[in-house]
Amino acid sequence: MSVTTSLLHEAERFIRTSYAELGKAPAEAETRIRAIELEIRQSGTYTHTEEELTHGAKLAWRNSNRCIGRLFWDSLRVRDARAASTPAQAAVHLVDHIYTATNGGKIIPTITIFAPVTDEDKSLRIWNHQLIRYAGYEQDGRMAGDPASLDFTSQCRALGWRGQGSDYDVLPLVIQKGNAVPEWFPLPPDAVLEVELDHPEVPDFQRLGLKWYAVPIISDMSLEIGGIRYPSAPFNGWYMGTEIGSRNLADTFRYNKLPAVAAHLGLDTSRDSSLWIDRALLELNTAVLYSFKRSGVSIVDHHTAASQFRRFEEREQDAGRSVTGDWTWLIPPMSPASTHIFHAAYENELKSPMFRYQERPY
Repeated sequence: MSVTTSLLHEAERFIRTSYAELGKAPAEAETRIRAIELEIRQSGTYTHTEEELTHGAKLAWRNSNRCIGRLFWDSLRVRDARAASTPAQAAVHLVDHIYTATNGGKIIPTITIFAPVTDEDKSLRIWNHQLIRYAGYEQDGRMAGDPASLDFTSQCRALGWRGQGSDYDVLPLVIQKGNAVPEWFPLPPDAVLEVELDHPEVPDFQRLGLKWYAVPIISDMSLEIGGIRYPSAPFNGWYMGTEIGSRNLADTFRYNKLPAVAAHLGLDTSRDSSLWIDRALLELNTAVLYSFKRSGVSIVDHHTAASQFRRFEEREQDAGRSVTGDWTWLIPPMSPASTHIFHAAYENELKSPMFRYQERPY
């Protein structure tokens, strides 16, 4: 199958699906398909209308096998940034994305979509894994910040950025156009909402100095809609508490804070059978949920998230659609057997439109 034929096939499948879901007449879909076919024959590609771009992005969220939060797929706010042609222009869009998605703590699921790949020498690529993330430093065997950010932090420093060397230095945006030298842009301090962790029952918990940023904005995945690939399409929902309390702050290869929490709680850490890890994990997750809610920042606990996913499954069944999923990602990293997802099975079938992982540019 030629590239042109393959693209037309993907476009036709997307148009038929999306136009039917949008309540358009079959004749309108056929007319659009013929127009797309002509455009592909003439230029080798085609351009999505804003309505197609918006619905395609929503479908990509609905098809995201690793996401437990898909109940809200139709609420996604889609921002069209396809006209941006320079890293500086892209940075303005990204900072605005952070402000509007954060929304003072009442987080709005948002995606900003930049131009598709038509010319590798001109396309924009965001180097960040997330638009907001903490730097990582290692010197003389001592680790500061987020170990997951070591490589990217080194790239930022090579470009001229300098952090404070703390555990919570916010990294800059790094954007590259084609094969040009990437450019970095610091985030305005007031754009990044952070939550300092406290505990509703454990005295002096705040002395541990733990905090996390409010909005997870994934920025290193590509978006594919009807055969068109958008290499820069950062998107966000809100955090599930365990992403912070059981992974980011707890994983031994990340912030590894469970020993410090256990010490603060006075737990016996001399033997695993004391279950100090589990008890520290519970209290750290309690602190995350309590602190975010006290600060007025959107967050969901893993039990509520699982219940929402059950409603998503029911709605998809009512619509005559099968639910695909990656079980290893859908189960929460804390008390997974207490959710229905643990006892269910899902086909990990990839459906388009979709978000795809792509090779790191560095």
